Amino acid sequence: MNSARRPDRSGTDLAATVEQAAARLVALWGQAQQAVGTTVSPSQLQALTIVQRHGQINLNGLAAELDAMPSSASRLCDRLQAAGLLARTASPANRREVMLALTRDGQRLLTEVSGTRRRELARVLQGMSSAGREALLTGLAEFTASADAAQQQRRA
Repeated sequence: MNSARRPDRSGTDLAATVEQAAARLVALWGQAQQAVGTTVSPSQLQALTIVQRHGQINLNGLAAELDAMPSSASRLCDRLQAAGLLARTASPANRREVMLALTRDGQRLLTEVSGTRRRELARVLQGMSSAGREALLTGLAEFTASADAAQQQRRA
């Protein structure tokens, strides 16, 4: 599909346009990771971001948000802990429950990656018209709400 062509409003063309934009965003994300010089994988960055959002989260909660098996999330956390980016502690309420939190290095990495991503996004957004940026903001807010609702329905 030619990116200059205006998509019709059918679900298929709209989904293809969103897919193209998402691919460009994923590429931008990867470039930001490379610019920071991290070897942390996208799934590991996602896990760190989830932990950051919660401050602390247990392993089962992280696995649920990653839509992964707890054993897979545990292995992912093993690698993050070995890299010094994630700390595991026993929950004070339940010693069998493992709590996860970012280390200073983990927080520093997310701050660097996020700053680089935002600078790159700002560069792209500056190439858009003011009306285009406003429409994008409105559309993304609705998309996020719809995606969150769909995810909750899948979990139910």
